[in-house]
Amino acid sequence: MDPTEIGYSHWAYWALGVYIVHGFVVMMLLRFRQQSTVAFRLLVHAADIVWPALISIFATGQHSPFFLFFVFVLAAAAYRWGLWETVGTAVAEISVLGLESLMVSHGFVQWADRFFLSHGIPPLGANVSFLEPKYLFMLSISLLVMGFLLGYLAEQQKRLRTEKEILAGILSGARSEAGMSATLQQILGDLLSIYGGHRALIASQEVNSYRVYLGEVRQSQQNTPLLSWLQASSSDHDVYLWDSPADACYAVRKHHTVEVLGLDREGLRLRNIPTSFLERLGKIYDFRTITIVAFALGHEWWGRIFLFDSVLAGDRLEQLRFLQELVRQVGPAVYNVYLIRRLRLRAGAVERARFARELHDGAVQSLIAVEMQVDVLRRQSASQTTPLTQELGRIQGLLREEVLTLRELMQQMKSLDVDAKRLLQFLTDTVERFQRETGITARFVSELEEIEMPQRVCRELARIVQEGLVNIRKHSGARQVLVRLGSLESGWKLTLEDDGHGFPFSGRLSHRELETMGKGPLVIRERVRLIEGELTIESTPGRGSLLEIRIPQKQEAAYG
Repeated sequence: MDPTEIGYSHWAYWALGVYIVHGFVVMMLLRFRQQSTVAFRLLVHAADIVWPALISIFATGQHSPFFLFFVFVLAAAAYRWGLWETVGTAVAEISVLGLESLMVSHGFVQWADRFFLSHGIPPLGANVSFLEPKYLFMLSISLLVMGFLLGYLAEQQKRLRTEKEILAGILSGARSEAGMSATLQQILGDLLSIYGGHRALIASQEVNSYRVYLGEVRQSQQNTPLLSWLQASSSDHDVYLWDSPADACYAVRKHHTVEVLGLDREGLRLRNIPTSFLERLGKIYDFRTITIVAFALGHEWWGRIFLFDSVLAGDRLEQLRFLQELVRQVGPAVYNVYLIRRLRLRAGAVERARFARELHDGAVQSLIAVEMQVDVLRRQSASQTTPLTQELGRIQGLLREEVLTLRELMQQMKSLDVDAKRLLQFLTDTVERFQRETGITARFVSELEEIEMPQRVCRELARIVQEGLVNIRKHSGARQVLVRLGSLESGWKLTLEDDGHGFPFSGRLSHRELETMGKGPLVIRERVRLIEGELTIESTPGRGSLLEIRIPQKQEAAYG
């Protein structure tokens, strides 16, 4: 800034010095105070508004360089607050200039100069030509336009920065180590926090399947929102995944009217959107507003997210576009979690299969060969009743037991690709193989011809049957085994019955009693707990035992 622009007024230099001291004090306060108060910020801003108007009356000409101080005050308001605060600052500056113009028009400057000269004080030396009405009008228009422009740009910048922070926060929840369900739980919980809803619902469907998967997250002030999978019916497709041109929509239900705002996949507003979906949802859920946005995970999954009683503040159309873009940005990250989980499962299955083949081709074959050699030696020494023959028979039994144990381990290591369509045949083959390898009479009876059961539950049931048969062979001394699968009103029932030694207790114990007393097979108890089932064991020592497992029908996420 050229000091000669101020002229030769001593008052101008004095005002400049005061403002420099003021700025130094403000910087020192900000340096040593951790946080400024609202009153402090308003006081500093007021000083910034008065200073340009005051110093400008000492500048020469209408094109004073001190006009930049007005722009500085507007930029500071835009940085601190937003659009309307910046416009308010421009109006405040115009008001101060108008007050100065009013004082000049009433002869205040001439009176002040006469007063100062009469007391031997230098006059103000003010140059008030820029306060003439035509120049003041143009300056006011410039300040208003500048205020609107800077405020709008600052508002957009803050909105973009906020949107980036929201997107980064939600993307940080998409972690492959957390799993698919935990990732969805985190994302839905974040959406509830952002849009203020009390319930979030995700409805998804695999492209090549008609089955609908429903997950729900409820907002809770006390606990972290948890994702729970709901039981879906065949009619839920029409309720949640109906065909619609709207990719995202926001609906408000009033007394007898409904307002619907919809966007297509390109983000363009749609007109005349059918509202029949609100009637179907209204029969199930009680809500006043609802926000719906569609999503896709690669080319394999698609669905919708529902936010009940959510609030779109400000420009609803822009807020809906942001939500639409937010879901699109998060979708690939969630899909990566799904792919990584599936890849890890496949890699683990391949490694277990490789190890099982090595066991079969190496240790198992070697043990079988040794058992055959021991059997030959035992037969050769059978003509002589000696302790050697008995010892060879005992060694042969141990080798046969180890072969069976390794084969059972190999079966457990193999990845079970069992779903509802293959479960019955898998259980049949498992029981038949058990009878063939052990010589124990075993039967599998199914009361069902077809079953609708989540794949994870199918895998756990298959493992439970395998573990139960292993325990029977090792510990029960049974001669007959019966495995039965049936249905209940709210789920399924699996039973394993044998005529062996039974458990070291008499009577019938529930799952909780087994946990409390530490009785029953631990592995089976854990697997039943994973599928939220109920295990009951009935034991009669010396006569056998009955394991009964009740599995409730609950929705399971196919992707984790």
